[in-house]
Amino acid sequence: MERRKFFQNVVAAGLATSTAFSQQSATPALSANSGADAARLPRAAAPGELRGEMLYRKLGRTGETVSAIGLGGSHIGKASLKDDESIRLIHQAIDRGITFLDNSWDYNEGRSERLVGEALAQGGYRNKVFVMTKIDGRTKDVAARQIETSLQRLKTDHIDLLQHHEVLRFDDPDRIFAEGGGMEAVVAAQKAGKVRFIGFTGHKDPHVHLYMLEVAAKHGFRFDTVQMPLNVMDAHFRSFAQLVVPKLVEQEIGVLGMKPFCGGDGIALKSNTVQPIECLHYALNLPTSVVITGIDKPEVLDQAFQAAKTFRVMDEQQIASLLAKTQQAAMDGRFELFKTTSHFDTTARHPDWLGADTPQVQELAPQLPG
Repeated sequence: MERRKFFQNVVAAGLATSTAFSQQSATPALSANSGADAARLPRAAAPGELRGEMLYRKLGRTGETVSAIGLGGSHIGKASLKDDESIRLIHQAIDRGITFLDNSWDYNEGRSERLVGEALAQGGYRNKVFVMTKIDGRTKDVAARQIETSLQRLKTDHIDLLQHHEVLRFDDPDRIFAEGGGMEAVVAAQKAGKVRFIGFTGHKDPHVHLYMLEVAAKHGFRFDTVQMPLNVMDAHFRSFAQLVVPKLVEQEIGVLGMKPFCGGDGIALKSNTVQPIECLHYALNLPTSVVITGIDKPEVLDQAFQAAKTFRVMDEQQIASLLAKTQQAAMDGRFELFKTTSHFDTTARHPDWLGADTPQVQELAPQLPG
């Protein structure tokens, strides 16, 4: 059946959701827009390999296999958690099968990295996981210092994946790849055996991600991973899934999904349109290597494993049914604050983390405007 006729029939019939969602809230009749959005979304070819409670997937072309659910670094270091509570959660996550640990040099003023370091230093846990962290430095010197700090906090001699954090502005790629830029420090760390793989993250606009890939290509560099927000709202507004993910799949770059609940304490759930398992299943249905989710209590950890165990690849009709629920709430981006506000732009509040202008900029314009 040709696609146009299919979507006309979908709109008329108001197809029901799949069995997996039948126990959730009622699904509205499908709209042509939700059907079109679903048609543009790439999908996972297979759910992954289920071992115990967790699914495992290939990480791009790295040769690594990692858990399809990753433990978010920001939530695990929240001030509301005591050190022993965080460490216990980390150990429980690893014991049950999570192998991918997310983190960042700036999370909770370094507390997140320190807690993960303490947890991994016990009982041989470091050898059971794939450790990722991020740096904010855009210049070689600042980036190099942040890498060394992360290694010390994480109590490890190498970081499995290091990513340039919060590539939000169109000048970030140029600064990172400039002479004396942050990429020089990252590549040097990789050559020294301190870093295995290299990626970047961002949450503002998919076109900034595309520009970062373009700048990298001009410098003869291909990233191992790229991280971005992938959630049930994204398909309707400045969609990373539609614009960026297909490029990554084409280049065999590992896709790291974050903010499956739109960040914060579950902003997407406040739209009263979807349930937590639906959010996680949606992100897993994309060709993601890992879906990184914030976990700050045992019941949230249980929820992540439940999502992995019950996930089945959804077809276009099932995705369209799910997107029909979120379409009206998502159209203006009000539940994706990381795209439409500066609320999640940590580096914008700490420009000193990024480093000074490059020597080339300082030479051309030694005095700041104004």
